[in-house]
Amino acid sequence: MKPQKRKPGRKPVPSELRHRINAGRVAVKNQIAFFEGQFGQVESQWKEDDTRVTFADFAISEKVFTELRRSFPHDDYCSEESNPEDEVMQLEAEYAWIIDPIDGTNNYALGVPMCGISLALLRNGEPIYGYIYDFSRRVLVQGGEGEGVLDGTQRGRVITDEPTPHSHFATNFPYSPEDLTRMRPLFEKYRVRCFGSAALNLTYTAIGKLAACVDFRVKLWDVAAGFALIKAAGGEIVYLDEPLFPIDSFHVHMPPVRYVAGSPAFCRVVKECYEASAKSE
Repeated sequence: MKPQKRKPGRKPVPSELRHRINAGRVAVKNQIAFFEGQFGQVESQWKEDDTRVTFADFAISEKVFTELRRSFPHDDYCSEESNPEDEVMQLEAEYAWIIDPIDGTNNYALGVPMCGISLALLRNGEPIYGYIYDFSRRVLVQGGEGEGVLDGTQRGRVITDEPTPHSHFATNFPYSPEDLTRMRPLFEKYRVRCFGSAALNLTYTAIGKLAACVDFRVKLWDVAAGFALIKAAGGEIVYLDEPLFPIDSFHVHMPPVRYVAGSPAFCRVVKECYEASAKSE
């Protein structure tokens, strides 16, 4: 058998990164059966920040990190469910893992299948690879810069066309009155989808089902894996206030992220509309 030729311009993946990419994939896949078994059955509670949590969140977070630590004991591990609420964790290792064990917990607890497992690998504070298990389609979407995005076995890319009135973008509610006013022209012009999962918003954008997604209330763990997918799929991430990455620390009360991600053309439209509305206030 002849050796496969490397594609022109594609850099070889360092072995320490390749090992982590493979290990992350296996760790997520190993939790799918448990995730599906608890779907719509597990009891949930409301936390002080008005978000829902279940036993499955804690279990999946612990199992994924336990598995990864066996191979990479010196990496940093960040989870909303396992890190102490009153502790700021400094990221000192070259590689860090950030997990959202159940993104779309409201949907998961209610038995609505728009939810999934989200795991991100960071290098020097930047997301470089993401895994999102889309439970609604029973598909693992994964990818990173230089690697592209795999939607199961199919390659995914962001939409590159100029926006039209038929373009779709996703968001999550509720909105503040100010943000609702700023986004109103976009709601009136384009098609809007609300799945209740920031990870799936980003996933469907990365694989070309949506032109973009916009969020104002999500946290680091909601978007880390999805941001890696967006970049890998040729999309853009535009912050509507302070940039999120790179990060050098982690704590569970980090401020929300405000961004638009996806098609460069649609990102430009959202940013211009948002900034124009803000100036007129």
